[in-house]
Amino acid sequence: MKPGANPLVGELPFPAAAERELPRAQLRLNLQRATHTIRDKRSRVVDEVPDWEELRAAGSAIKTDVLARMPELLTRFEAAATAAGAQVHWARDATEACAVVTRLVREAGADEVVKVKSMATQEIGLNEALAAAGIAAVETDLAELIVQLADDTPSHILVPAIHYNRREIRDIFRERMAGADPALGDEPAALAEAARQHLRAKFLAAKVAISGANFAVADTGTLVVLESEGNGRMCLTLPETLISVVGIEKLVPTFADLEVFLQLLPRSSTGERMNPYTSMWTGVTPGDGPQTVHVVLVDNGRTATLADPVGRQALHCIRCSACLNVCPVYERVGGHAYGSVYPGPIGAILSPQLTGVAANRSLPFASTLCGACYDVCPVRINIPEVLVHLRQAAVDDQRGRPSPERTAMRATAWLMRDRRRYARALRAARAATAPLAGVLRGRPVRRLPWPMSAWTATRDAPLPARESFREWWARNRGES
Repeated sequence: MKPGANPLVGELPFPAAAERELPRAQLRLNLQRATHTIRDKRSRVVDEVPDWEELRAAGSAIKTDVLARMPELLTRFEAAATAAGAQVHWARDATEACAVVTRLVREAGADEVVKVKSMATQEIGLNEALAAAGIAAVETDLAELIVQLADDTPSHILVPAIHYNRREIRDIFRERMAGADPALGDEPAALAEAARQHLRAKFLAAKVAISGANFAVADTGTLVVLESEGNGRMCLTLPETLISVVGIEKLVPTFADLEVFLQLLPRSSTGERMNPYTSMWTGVTPGDGPQTVHVVLVDNGRTATLADPVGRQALHCIRCSACLNVCPVYERVGGHAYGSVYPGPIGAILSPQLTGVAANRSLPFASTLCGACYDVCPVRINIPEVLVHLRQAAVDDQRGRPSPERTAMRATAWLMRDRRRYARALRAARAATAPLAGVLRGRPVRRLPWPMSAWTATRDAPLPARESFREWWARNRGES
């Protein structure tokens, strides 16, 4: 990511970015294999649960309750976490959050930190902010490490390096990872061992760790992280100082509510009945684990999203990525086309709301509205409904501004308001395209000249029919 760039906004609008990614045949092959594998595993373990739909409804209801009582629950969480020895900080936006974390790392006397995989820290551009302050951030999740070494950005919420195959990963390790064996092979076990050796020294030397949180329990001040590799457990227990960056929507009211989400999340994300590592911590425990614990609660557009009665359901998201794995659009263009750290269907509704629709106007249109994302969402986010809602907002944002499309639609509306005028226009169009019809012999037009070239950039244009329905009716029935 370029310095100063917003991690939620791409350099190109989605159509242009997607066109750039589509010719990458290896990318599409990698995505197809990975997403189909994950979604097939998910389908099998979900089918084992007889009350899966009831669990989905319960998860949605808990999240709806959280959004309805957000100020109360945040205050309750702060009080409980503070009583347990944690220090709670508040950040209105990414700039404030990065400034708070940078200050805390400096106060701890560290120039390097180890990190647990965290979407919130990616959202605020924390690694780049720390680098600008002379602090190195080391990603310890294997996939995040791959992306970091490649100087790339993640393309999937759960599997950030999903766009790489193992041969590409081997090459990245050989070229970029300090101490890597030049003869390193591409066997998964060998790659994992190389990463393990590289990271072990980082874990043992780290004074400060940075994490996110999957859930934050309001009643107890507890934070919860779910992961599969054990790197998170190392980060959460070995360093002296732990800083957790948490979006304010990650709250659940009570500890008992975790029962629902600890069934929903592993099955929806990795297709597992339970995740290998579930780490929970509440403030500071003398003599055990980090002795200085900070929690940075981040808004960064969430309050504005909460104000939208339709769009706020995006804040239910538990970052499982199930919607990405079933999305036909994501499967073909990958995560980078979305330009945001939140790709896929959930990114298409979350990013425009966190930034304002004007900054991400094209993302709500990055969907076929097939509804597969809604079917698999463990907390029943009606993504197609929000997409249509945001499309309307994107159109409304442009009202009153000159637009060739709007001018064309107004001209078409004027023609179609009068039956005779419309009939004359059809006859004129047939007459004008008659020579072309003879050449094409029924085939559609692939490219039209400007200004209609925008239409045929992504679709064919059929020629006017040789006879309108009204003309056919008059000829066959003798009625006008």
